[in-house]
Amino acid sequence: MLSPLYGQLSPLRVPTTDIAMLAANAYIAAVEAADGQSLESGVKSAFTDFIVGCHNDGIWTALKSSCILAGARTLSGALVPLAGTAPTNNNFVSADYNRETGLLGNGSTKYLNSNRSATADPQNNAHFGVFVSAPGVTGRYYLAQFTTSTTPIRYDYIMSNINIVIRGDSNIAANLSPGATGLIAASRSSSSQASYRINKNSSTVNNTSKAVDNLNLFIYARNINGSLGSGLSNGRLSFYSIGESINLVALDTRVSTLMTDLAAAI
Repeated sequence: MLSPLYGQLSPLRVPTTDIAMLAANAYIAAVEAADGQSLESGVKSAFTDFIVGCHNDGIWTALKSSCILAGARTLSGALVPLAGTAPTNNNFVSADYNRETGLLGNGSTKYLNSNRSATADPQNNAHFGVFVSAPGVTGRYYLAQFTTSTTPIRYDYIMSNINIVIRGDSNIAANLSPGATGLIAASRSSSSQASYRINKNSSTVNNTSKAVDNLNLFIYARNINGSLGSGLSNGRLSFYSIGESINLVALDTRVSTLMTDLAAAI
């Protein structure tokens, strides 16, 4: 039986390729149901290649909360979760959605609640990332949660500057490549180091992890102690992912190929 994570199957002796195809078919069927119509064969192939590829790369199970915000015929279809619980849509409308390039924020009222708490993943086993189709105003939040009621202040975020913090109180990337597009992501697999990827380049830095609180990560915005903070993004995103630590190069390759394939198919 398929779980809501599309491909997290009950223990069965099924070849990995077959499990991946079941996951791909389940996701495509859910998107088509939300759209109310079938997808083009090229779009379905792009989704299938991405999901099977993630299985083959060994990164599929790290995706715990994720959406492909492109490819679907409608906004409803784009918000069908690739993994995890569907995000809560706050104020996005159909006009904000482009099948090739994703979902456009407005910098003031529009954001997604991922419904994935920072505490859902182990402190030193976590990742998050977004695929930026068009950058927004710098100094805004693509993905974030803040705990300001403790000392030191603790964060998870990706800002459009680009600044990145993951499970800590200091940047692992600071003021890098404002206006960057493509995958921007971070991953932590230890208490003393964290990695990030931007512009097809990865770096690992010494960075001490800090315990996080039970706050959901917001997309296009930041969650501050359970409330919407300022600094919402007006960028356009076509993918996000939250979960356990991950091979950032493999994720970048798969998501970048997916976006190229979708653009060709639509």
